[in-house]
Amino acid sequence: MIVDALGRRFRNLRVSLTAACNYACTYCVPDGKKLQAADFELSAQQLVYAVELLVDAAGIEKLRITGGEPLLSPKFDALLPAVMGLPLSDVSVTTNGQLIPRKADLIVDSGLRRINISLDTLNPERFRAIARSGDLQTVLKGMALMREAGLKIKVNMVPMRTQNADQILPMLDFCLEHGMELRYIELMNMGHLRFGSGFQRDFLGMEDILEMIAARYEFTRTDAPYDSTAVRFEIPGHGFFGIIANESEPFCSSCTRLRLSSNGRLYGCLSNAANHDMRPVLALPHHHAMASLQSTLVKALGDKQDLSFKGEVTVMKFIGG
Repeated sequence: MIVDALGRRFRNLRVSLTAACNYACTYCVPDGKKLQAADFELSAQQLVYAVELLVDAAGIEKLRITGGEPLLSPKFDALLPAVMGLPLSDVSVTTNGQLIPRKADLIVDSGLRRINISLDTLNPERFRAIARSGDLQTVLKGMALMREAGLKIKVNMVPMRTQNADQILPMLDFCLEHGMELRYIELMNMGHLRFGSGFQRDFLGMEDILEMIAARYEFTRTDAPYDSTAVRFEIPGHGFFGIIANESEPFCSSCTRLRLSSNGRLYGCLSNAANHDMRPVLALPHHHAMASLQSTLVKALGDKQDLSFKGEVTVMKFIGG
């Protein structure tokens, strides 16, 4: 097992099926243009083999399928059932939910038990302004289908001071009412936000979010797993919510995440543009691939920040946020 000086190892793998996305969210891209597929993206078969190798070589226990928008990729239909058969303790999907109604049967039939759906507002006009595409009602329909099928749903919201701060409480009310756990994700200093004024203008930290929630609810902080990215809170009699406080309460020192981009690059850290090409390993038989992969994983683990997120120009959607 590969372990660094802080006791970190890779336990969680996030695989980007494609860099393409049917949204162009304001916090992700600067110009409103939808992201396109990357050059030389891996096939579904290659991605499944990559996951198999990383499970064996790094001891990966949990897998999250991401994008871009993973449901937009034709590879999703083949990859999801395949990875559900691997020796993993947890498999989840992160999606903007726009295509869930089309993929609902596939998702349910695969045996998937957990899904993360990104949603930043319940206001249809604001939805279009932030996502710059899509339809709110279709996303809400997808959520309902997943709830009816018994999947556990987490809802990801990025609160922004000038765009959806007034939705912090309505979103929480909605999620509590429907038995879903809301995760507020602090705006990340990445991509086009890295050097502009947008990050400072729109950033809302954990203290700001909790102050708004405290105006309506009493809550207590609960324990979270060692390598959890979220600070989790319980509202007695109602449910839970979390805050991924990458700026307010950094979790780098306990991070166990490894990311595989759709074109075969391994990233050990979101706050480090360093990456490692896994494609040559995928051309090798399993026993040779395992030997070659060990040194790559050592380098990727060495890319992690020790204490806190420093920011990076990399666009998260390219590497499987």
